[in-house]
Amino acid sequence: MGRYTGPVCKLCRREGLKLYLKGERCYTDKCAFERRPYPPGQHGPTARIKFSDYGLRLREKQKVKRIYGVSEKQFARYFEMAERQRGNTGVNLLILLERRLDNVVYRLGFASSRREARQLVNHGHIMVNGHVVDIPSYLVDVGDVIEVKPSSRDMDRIKAALEGVARRGIPSWLELRKEEFKGIVKDMPKREELTTPPIQEQLIVELYSK
Repeated sequence: MGRYTGPVCKLCRREGLKLYLKGERCYTDKCAFERRPYPPGQHGPTARIKFSDYGLRLREKQKVKRIYGVSEKQFARYFEMAERQRGNTGVNLLILLERRLDNVVYRLGFASSRREARQLVNHGHIMVNGHVVDIPSYLVDVGDVIEVKPSSRDMDRIKAALEGVARRGIPSWLELRKEEFKGIVKDMPKREELTTPPIQEQLIVELYSK
């Protein structure tokens, strides 16, 4: 099955919380979740959903997949990588997802959403250590320099995204040099920073452990 291309606001409503999938719109009163904070479908606000233990774990996995915009196959591969690493598997999984280039471009403020960041990477607007990288799943490492290609720095959407970055803030593991359209990976992501939206990674580990 291909990547979801429908209305992303429905995904927030399905998960029951804001996933911030639509950039700046999610912070305004135009946000669909704020106006209709109930699951999509014909039953509307009267729908009552009670999940089983399996359902709760599945919903958590679906939520994280949707936050980072990865496919089922990609997510399973990240989980396998996380299992092979030392430490907590759930935390390892979230750190791997945070290290994706499209996520880092979004975190640095070069894009207003991860979907937009993925498009910028795909179209060759982003450089890593002086070379164009057009693979959104590329995993950054400590010391990497991520920047907007010089010929792309006049793009209105990149400038607009940078203007709104103060609303989200820059994680402490990244350093943004706004005037240079450049960011530096100072450290690996910390679990305590990954709190918006809230994630219960242990439920995902339990789902895959069945």
